[in-house]
Amino acid sequence: MTDSARSTTDAAPAPGAGDFAARSQRISKVYGSGDARVIALDGVTVGIPRGRFTAVMGPSGSGKSTLMHCMAGLDSVTDGEVFIGDTNLTRLKDKALTRLRRDKIGFIFQAFNLVPTLTALENITLPMDIAGRRPDPEWLDRVVDTVGLRPRLKHRPSELSGGQQQRVACARALASRPEIIFADEPTGNLDSRSGAEVLEFLRSSVREMGQTIVMVTHDPSAAAYADQVLFLTDGQIVDTMAQPTAERVLERMKGFELPGVSAR
Repeated sequence: MTDSARSTTDAAPAPGAGDFAARSQRISKVYGSGDARVIALDGVTVGIPRGRFTAVMGPSGSGKSTLMHCMAGLDSVTDGEVFIGDTNLTRLKDKALTRLRRDKIGFIFQAFNLVPTLTALENITLPMDIAGRRPDPEWLDRVVDTVGLRPRLKHRPSELSGGQQQRVACARALASRPEIIFADEPTGNLDSRSGAEVLEFLRSSVREMGQTIVMVTHDPSAAAYADQVLFLTDGQIVDTMAQPTAERVLERMKGFELPGVSAR
């Protein structure tokens, strides 16, 4: 661990359950062995505050997507512990982990992952339909109105723009009222206007609906929609920023000399 990384991570106490929707305790993730051994995460301790929008940034290979996948229970950790609320994911068996992901976690990915034969509304309620649960009609109405797609609910994905399809995916993640939503490059397949619409929706879902969101991104402009930004390099959190702007995020990234970041 570098001195700069130690100064920002070791100085803070390990996060407790408290106001955190998700947290990790010194998690590591190692792939391969011998000469092929890769340390994707290196003792990361972090807490994700409830009702906040957190962005995670770093260069390719920094561990940002691995951190999200481990904290969301999509991948196992090599060492350490991960919690969603008070539940320790590292102690759950496969069936219980699947149930937790279904009931307490929402996911938004770069690919929209919509079922082409279903309408927008059917795609939104699909996870609850599979689980045999009826959606709360008042909450579903609120989500639909926040997304702004009520006139398009009967349309199939092929009849929607890319931005509309991603907003359907966002609504699907919100519809079951999860404790936390993990978004992996949610605007990566969108043009700038559609991307801004999705980011505005994510931010409003936090501010107006009390949702908790963690978003992995490489784009300083996208990170500026968040309440805070976590910066990763070499599998470690090396800094955080509250109330980010695109300019401040880009300047901080330049300070880390991270590759692959443009000034656009």
